[in-house]
Amino acid sequence: MTTQHKEIGPVVAHPGQPLYESVKQALTEAIDSGYYQPGKRMPSTKELSRQMSVSLVTAHRALQELVAVGLLERTRGRGTYVVENHRDVRPKLRVGVVLHPDASLADFYHNQILEGMRRAAMEYNTDLLLLGYESDNRQDLHAYVVVNPVSQDLDDLADHVASKAPIFVVGARSERDGLPSIDTDNVDLAEQAVNHLFHLGHRRIGCVIGGSRFANNRDRRDGFIKACRSLGIADHDRPIVEVDGWELGANDKLKLNRMLGGDGLTAVFAGGYYLALDVYQAAGTIGLSIPQDLTVVGVDDPPSAARLRPSLTTLRQPLTHLGHSAISGVVKYLGEDNHQLRSETLRAELVIRRSSGAPRCTD
Repeated sequence: MTTQHKEIGPVVAHPGQPLYESVKQALTEAIDSGYYQPGKRMPSTKELSRQMSVSLVTAHRALQELVAVGLLERTRGRGTYVVENHRDVRPKLRVGVVLHPDASLADFYHNQILEGMRRAAMEYNTDLLLLGYESDNRQDLHAYVVVNPVSQDLDDLADHVASKAPIFVVGARSERDGLPSIDTDNVDLAEQAVNHLFHLGHRRIGCVIGGSRFANNRDRRDGFIKACRSLGIADHDRPIVEVDGWELGANDKLKLNRMLGGDGLTAVFAGGYYLALDVYQAAGTIGLSIPQDLTVVGVDDPPSAARLRPSLTTLRQPLTHLGHSAISGVVKYLGEDNHQLRSETLRAELVIRRSSGAPRCTD
């Protein structure tokens, strides 16, 4: 005897949402309402595609998603059935990870934050979708995690997100009221670098820092200036080269060469790993030895930092932890009534290597 199935009506895609998500949502609602009973067999993929006026591929994708979250189960040769205890199944969360257009997944900073996110997503059975700022109108996301945003981009995203999904900032201090963040304390990071150099005996310390449109760079610059002033280092003894990007352009390299060749400069705080590499290159170009003539302290600690000649003293950020905490915090916020998203700052770790040294004695 052939089983007769109720028919579900056609499905129309919602703006900003893939059609299979609309089909998935309609089927979920039908299951929750009892339209499809627990333990009962679902219509075939072909039949559902006909009833819902969607392609076979779309219907198949929606059914796959419902199997993945535990609402349906498939048995080879028997078909697809509604899970008996489906009301106890926790729906799979979907989090959009928003990256700045200049961000590179090959970069150590972004790579490590994303690795932490990946681990948390596996642990909490959460889907991550990599997005740009132009994808802010999606309807199928439970939350957004924004990596090291520019303030204006973050404001635009928060103003135009089409849903009530929470936004959490990682790898930067959130400058928008009401948006929590998790980041390294970048003011303290720069202060640690300056204090280390000062206690080695350096009294004329230069700084190479990235563009001020990113809060991290502004905080590191402010921390550098604050630490120098608290230690009595005069403004003219703390020259700063500020660059637009993550690495030095041709004009920036000329500025850096002039700074390194200045009278009495013995140390440099480089506010990024690639900037530290630029300092190494510039020092070699003008004949300065590290650390004999110039001590260098950088930021971030990829494996190559220990393999440089000489190995680089650096401020190690807990990047993987930042990424993991961002996703786990969002998941707990969405799933636990008493869990709140609060801003948090973590401390960088000073890793001292051979690029650190006392200044040469001069007559």
